[in-house]
Amino acid sequence: MRAARGFLNWSQTELAEKAKISVQTVKRMESKGTDASTIANVDAVMRALEAAGCSFLPDDGNGRGVRSKEVV
Repeated sequence: MRAARGFLNWSQTELAEKAKISVQTVKRMESKGTDASTIANVDAVMRALEAAGCSFLPDDGNGRGVRSKEVV
């Protein structure tokens, strides 16, 4: 989440607004991981970040990642 926010140059407040969740929820998810939140909140964050152009990469043995989607 933090990497995707950084990529988009979004603050925690901006992500919370886009995902329609509280800033406290974003802070908790970033500090404790997505397991510390509900599936609905994780989904809302993922949808907001993907809609803004982020694509999430699965763990390839070196960790997960994020990159820009090509928008056509």
